[in-house]
Amino acid sequence: MDLRLRLEELAEQLGSGQGRASKGPRPAPGRFWSDEDWRGLRELFTRDVTGHGLREFHYETRDAYRFFVRELDFAGLETHPWYKRYPLMAWRIFLAMAYRLSPARRILFAVGVPLLAIGWLREVLFGQWTLTDPFGWVLLGATLLFVLLAMELKDKLALKGDLEVARQIQFGLLPFEPYRMAGVTIEAAMRPANTVGGDYFDIVDLGAGRIGVALGDVAGKGMPAALLMALLQGSLRTLVTAGLRGGDLMEALNAHLHAHLPRNRLVTLFYGELDAAGGELSYVNGGHNPPFLIRAAGGFERLQPTAVALGVLAVQRCTPVLAHLDPGDRLFLYTDGVTEAFDRAETEYGEERLRQFLAGHRSLPGARLMEALLSDVIVFCGSERPRDDMTLMMVERTASPTDPIGDIPKPLATSPSPVAGG
Repeated sequence: MDLRLRLEELAEQLGSGQGRASKGPRPAPGRFWSDEDWRGLRELFTRDVTGHGLREFHYETRDAYRFFVRELDFAGLETHPWYKRYPLMAWRIFLAMAYRLSPARRILFAVGVPLLAIGWLREVLFGQWTLTDPFGWVLLGATLLFVLLAMELKDKLALKGDLEVARQIQFGLLPFEPYRMAGVTIEAAMRPANTVGGDYFDIVDLGAGRIGVALGDVAGKGMPAALLMALLQGSLRTLVTAGLRGGDLMEALNAHLHAHLPRNRLVTLFYGELDAAGGELSYVNGGHNPPFLIRAAGGFERLQPTAVALGVLAVQRCTPVLAHLDPGDRLFLYTDGVTEAFDRAETEYGEERLRQFLAGHRSLPGARLMEALLSDVIVFCGSERPRDDMTLMMVERTASPTDPIGDIPKPLATSPSPVAGG
């Protein structure tokens, strides 16, 4: 019952019902607005309106001005007369705001602001402000909107700066550098749908020639999913450091996520432990997309889910399943942002198209294959922007089972710092 309720809550949040408009009272016949409409108009100008709240406008405009001019130096303009100094200051502020925008928005900004300035110049030099002057009211309304949008732009750019820092931190937590142990090479690539994403991958040295590989997907995207991704990574690494392995690790991780994830969130996660010398892979697939086991001799195998997604049930059994990688075999893991990418016609990229791509490009090295796949998905989407994070990982067994393992880096249990690979 708990599983059904959690899945229904998740479907309700992510499904089409999320955007349904609420049904309010309709006006009586012959009336354009209902009493509810008039009540809403009155509350628009009265709800939460206080003297302190109105004074906040002064602070917000001052903060917005300081935000846009904080990198500008006006000291060199002090020697100019006022009629030169102020236009030059306005010009520099205009450029500072414009270059913070994307190219298309920058062009609209560069056209709209001069038109607004010309309108005010005309009104000051030739206009006679009266209550019946429609041009004056339109100009005043446009100016108020410009001030409002400038403050909103300040908030958006400040948030964007914070997101860029969050992106750097998130990418610093993930092992993007190729990881090599004698006989095994692991490479990964990620393309978030937004500045930060909810996909997770990790490479953990377990000692004794064993490597832990994990790839997961937190339901949702953006900052909320990124925060939960950090929770997932920290929890998994803490449990590994505590000595848990295989099914015990996944069961403990599931219980921890169930206790700490919001009710409308879950995590799909593939976790495997690979013996570098013998090629034996012990894995648990918690509701994640089945990875492709690409055989050197030809053909594919799929590592199907062995448990439900994590965080759904308070207690679930995670029994490891065994697979084997022969020399030359490659294990390809991915998140559903790849297969659930859509073009303008709402056609899905899909599992079959992915399988055909892997079959046609199996001779490419791991990094080049993943780069080509991401490019293929982007081309498939065309003018549509990918809606979800895309993360790929390639685990390749390159050495003979009889080859010596060689020097092994210190395992996570004695060195809990993130493994960057290489």
